[in-house]
Amino acid sequence: MKPYMLEETNWKQVKHQKYEVAILPWGATEPHNYHLPYGTDSLETSKIAEDAAAKAWNRGAKIMVLPVIPLGAQNVGQIHLPFCLHTRPSTQLIILEDILTALNGQGIKKLVLMNGHGGNDFKPLVRELQPKFPDVFISLVEWFKIMDTELYFEEPGDHANEMETSIIMHYFPDLVLPLKEAGNGDAKLFKLNGLKNKIAWAPRKWDKVSEDTGVGNPKKSNAEKGRKFLDDVTTKIADYFVELAECDLNDLYEK
Repeated sequence: MKPYMLEETNWKQVKHQKYEVAILPWGATEPHNYHLPYGTDSLETSKIAEDAAAKAWNRGAKIMVLPVIPLGAQNVGQIHLPFCLHTRPSTQLIILEDILTALNGQGIKKLVLMNGHGGNDFKPLVRELQPKFPDVFISLVEWFKIMDTELYFEEPGDHANEMETSIIMHYFPDLVLPLKEAGNGDAKLFKLNGLKNKIAWAPRKWDKVSEDTGVGNPKKSNAEKGRKFLDDVTTKIADYFVELAECDLNDLYEK
């Protein structure tokens, strides 16, 4: 039993424990090249939240990881792929508001959104909901943006790449096909320089960008690379969990 994992704990434990922080992992369900499972974003984000919570709990932080939400906002060019599940941001807003309503009524005043999918954009949702829940402190952790990935991985990319493949090889080796079956993750760029240079942004049409749905070559992936990266990133997240659990919400700003 893990007292910081809601799906694994019980009322006997929860009834006699005061929790300070709720962690909500949020992923997606979509293809990840040929070799990774559809649930990659949700699986890895839930496990990262769990590992970070374990480290924080062992340091005295009373936190609870909620069940992962596996429904992400997809790129317009990807939702036609079989079983790619698309959730509109307006739907995500309703789900998040329902969860906040429950937590707020139960006295949980600190919520961390743990995002594991690049298509999810939670900042506007937080800005919309924060006035409705003025006593709840909502923060966002996007684990894939925390570390300099070049220190851990050789190949760039942002979808089913070396980083994601190494993470799933570490956490869920039985869910990864042999790398010889993976596509190379070759991806086409926009022709427009403004989009290539990030002066402007537009959603990518996935069927035009990638043949295998991957963006980034996964062939140099291995579980040890994933382990090293995850140890460092979950330690940094755990530091925040501890800090948040201990903080006074009425005294958050430096003098």
